[in-house]
Amino acid sequence: MIRLEGHKVLITGGSRGIGRAAALLFAQAGADVAISYARNQKAAADVIKDVERLGRRALAYKAEMSSRAEIERMTVDILDKWGEIDTLVNNAGIWTYLEMGRMDEAAYRETIAVNVDGVFYATNAVVPSMKEHGRGSIINVTSTAGVRGEALHSHYAASKGALHALTKSLAVELAPYGIRVNAVAPGWVDTDMSAPSFSDPAFKEKVRLTIPLRRIPPPEDIAGPILFLASDLARHVTGEILDVNGGSVLCGG
Repeated sequence: MIRLEGHKVLITGGSRGIGRAAALLFAQAGADVAISYARNQKAAADVIKDVERLGRRALAYKAEMSSRAEIERMTVDILDKWGEIDTLVNNAGIWTYLEMGRMDEAAYRETIAVNVDGVFYATNAVVPSMKEHGRGSIINVTSTAGVRGEALHSHYAASKGALHALTKSLAVELAPYGIRVNAVAPGWVDTDMSAPSFSDPAFKEKVRLTIPLRRIPPPEDIAGPILFLASDLARHVTGEILDVNGGSVLCGG
């Protein structure tokens, strides 16, 4: 079992889905966990309670990922309270429909603001402290869509492709400071984000059959690789796009 006693982690979008699963797994490994959330205060409070039941410290912040000021305010408060952020998990993201030629510009702008700008803001906020301490791990939750594209979700795919480029660029830039930067790229995951699509049993079964391992993973199956990348088991891994998709996309990042 990976052990991270004394470790402090910030997980954006930590109140649900992959973020929630990661928060609990980090706590089980001994880390203190801070999360951000957009709207659902009750869900965030439930995560905090679960982390504290595991004997770890926990913090929750309502913060819009598109707001640099809110993200910086959150980061400063965590650093004031805990002194350090060892790992940043850039998990918050949105997935919406957009048919090219009938562009909903608001949907496009929001996707880029949350999925790309938010990652930039959070990373920019934590890096000075990581440099000061001479260590750190940044893990971006991306998507196989960032590699293969996704019809009717081109703006989402573009945002995740941008994170792949950001991951590789920062891996080289920050390596001299002892900071590793990696990404986990899931395929389909059984979360509330995909629930509207999976409300059609026939479609869900069709998706399942496209996955060589023949299963749609729960969020915990993505949280495990995130924890691995944050641990010393991955101390020589940086700039990696780790596909976690049951074999459905094999071209890497």
